[in-house]
Amino acid sequence: MCGIAGTFAYARSAAPVDRAELQRIGDAMAARGPDGSGLWISPDNRVGLAHRRLAIIDLSAAGAQPMSTEDGQLRITYNGEIYNYRALRSDLESKGYRFRSESDTEVLLHLYADRGPDMVHALRGMFAFAIWDERRHGMFLARDPFGIKPLYVADDGSTLRFASQVKALLAGGGVPRREDPAGSVGFLLWGFVPEPFSLYRDIRSIAAGSHLWIGKDGLAAETQYFSTREEMLRIEGEERRPAGGDAMAELRAALDESIDHHLVADVPVGLFLSSGIDSCVVASFAGARLGDRLHSLTLGFSEFKNTEYDETVLAARVAADLGIKHSTCWTSREQVDAGLSSYFEAMDQPSMDGLNTWLVSKAAKDSGIKVALSGLGGDELFAGYPSFTQVPATARWASPFAKHAGISRAVRRAAEPLLAPFTSPKYAGLLEYGGSVSGAYLLRRALYMPWEVARVLDPAFVEEGLKRLDTEDRLRVALGNISHERLAVSALELDWYLRSQLLRDSDWAGMAHSVEIRVPFVDVPLFRMVARQVADERAPTKKDLLRAVSGELPALLSTRPKTGFNVPVREWFGTSLPGERAERGLRTWARRVLDKWNLPAKPQGRPGKPPKMAGAPNVPS
Repeated sequence: MCGIAGTFAYARSAAPVDRAELQRIGDAMAARGPDGSGLWISPDNRVGLAHRRLAIIDLSAAGAQPMSTEDGQLRITYNGEIYNYRALRSDLESKGYRFRSESDTEVLLHLYADRGPDMVHALRGMFAFAIWDERRHGMFLARDPFGIKPLYVADDGSTLRFASQVKALLAGGGVPRREDPAGSVGFLLWGFVPEPFSLYRDIRSIAAGSHLWIGKDGLAAETQYFSTREEMLRIEGEERRPAGGDAMAELRAALDESIDHHLVADVPVGLFLSSGIDSCVVASFAGARLGDRLHSLTLGFSEFKNTEYDETVLAARVAADLGIKHSTCWTSREQVDAGLSSYFEAMDQPSMDGLNTWLVSKAAKDSGIKVALSGLGGDELFAGYPSFTQVPATARWASPFAKHAGISRAVRRAAEPLLAPFTSPKYAGLLEYGGSVSGAYLLRRALYMPWEVARVLDPAFVEEGLKRLDTEDRLRVALGNISHERLAVSALELDWYLRSQLLRDSDWAGMAHSVEIRVPFVDVPLFRMVARQVADERAPTKKDLLRAVSGELPALLSTRPKTGFNVPVREWFGTSLPGERAERGLRTWARRVLDKWNLPAKPQGRPGKPPKMAGAPNVPS
């Protein structure tokens, strides 16, 4: 896990690479790579690569980056982990390729030499990398299938710049800070900035599961090699398998294989352990392989002690039963308040989530943990969210009204002021938005609904942002023609909530403390196996996850209500503004986050009181 950056001045009119600018970009990501740094600039000053290293595989100097092939024709800067690199290396060696290190980085270089862009289909892991190809005089950039690792680019028409973080590109000084209304409005809609947008017009993310080639002519070609939607449609179109066969054995084998791959490292591996099913299942499989060499960590909040949200007691019991080393780290509002300035400084783009990961990653660093497994992705695969039942049910109930958009809109306008004193104003939009899976999903996940955003930001700014976001159409595109309700909701949760919030927050929040977070549930072979079982009407549930390790985990896990890995944001900040009610804590927190980016507020003084919220992005509402 590292920080990468680069510059390619492809146009003849472009200024040569500015070494000082590239150095500033790299320095801005020092926390991502405290174990070393490197910078390379081509002899003609048209290409530059930078790297910050967090040494996980091959800790020696041979693994340093930017790394080149022996002939100097290929050069790479890379962030991530390739879990099947040993098998790939063995295959490459059989073809005559020679290795000078034990790193997965060198495997990527030779794999590109061997297969070109098709190399991405062979990779199992999380990654973002750039390879300078001297022979073709172009840059190849790639990002992993689910977008676990970020990769941002800025292209001004003559020079391409890229980095692992938005803030790093800005720190270089070569990218304008022009605000993008889509990013700001997207944050208020979702509680995160949806991809491919950022807060800045000139910076965008490369799409998850895509690679980009840009040559000396400046013509960029971005190709999507993996799509959640297309995978699900392909699986739906396959012939159904007979009901026989041991679905549980298949699930158990797929989980064991994924978690085994995610243990590949030359440093000790830890685990973020809550009292939820997902992290406990990961603990069971990982603990079976590592025993007390696995160090689990649970974060406790004094405000939650002896309540249903207290993770510590059951987590400690799980660790004891599994025979793994365990630590509980306690924190309180006072301690969090003292660190909030550092938290916001580390945040790469505004997010309603991430505080939990930032806090537990800090505890991990203090405990000497450099790599930590996480249970993220389990809810998206195994239907752990209320959205899996609520979204389809809402769509079925409201679908008769979908043909009457004008009437539904009028009902919303009339109902909102009547509902606001008693419940969330989002319910006023049930008829307007609820008649489709995509609309019902927006209704379920939104922080603010589209009609509310202009009460917080400048209306003209909001109008442009909503147009650029084109949220409802993008949701429909993400769904495609997926007919199976569970697969449809899973596609939305994977492509929106998981990718643009949970995975992104895990990246910047973990890297702020130089901690690599690995997510075994976010794995292509496991995803395909689960989707296949769902399509075959043998859909595995969270209880099936527990059955996969039956007898190894406390029975209480199967009856304990789902709480998630929560931070008491509502309790801490719900009354932090005069006159605010505690139930409005989430929107109060959103405005606090928003203030850190100096976004264009509504010009008519202070916005009105934000209405009470119905949904909650991973914190109790």
